[in-house]
Amino acid sequence: MELKITTRKIEESDFEYIYNALCQLENQILNREITLEIFNENITNPNFLYLIAEINNEKAGFITFHTQKLMHHSGLVGEIEEFYVDAQYRSKGVGRELITTIRSFAELKNLKSIEVTTNKRRTENVAIYQSLGFNLSHNKFTIYRT
Repeated sequence: MELKITTRKIEESDFEYIYNALCQLENQILNREITLEIFNENITNPNFLYLIAEINNEKAGFITFHTQKLMHHSGLVGEIEEFYVDAQYRSKGVGRELITTIRSFAELKNLKSIEVTTNKRRTENVAIYQSLGFNLSHNKFTIYRT
């Protein structure tokens, strides 16, 4: 049986699901108040697109995406910030549906590129992103505040 996957913009009422999924994704308990503040700011920001995927009205995953103008691209680019699919819905097309929606948005907005970064500890994500049409083209370096 084929699953009916729908996507929609994330709403304030989705925060608990998003917060719990982020804690799973990051493998730690995040500061709820700060996360809520950022969440509320970003879902109203026109440069951000926050989407949730549902199957039979049950939340199955989400993606957060922002756009910005970059000089070295001579235009608007987009970056996936968070991307999560519930374990029970992995390999069922949920992630692909979220990426397809992001790609349609990027086409509509004439974005130069869509970028995504994954943590080195998530080695399986490289193959997943490549299967979704991404090319491994950059290295990312980070300085963390101690």
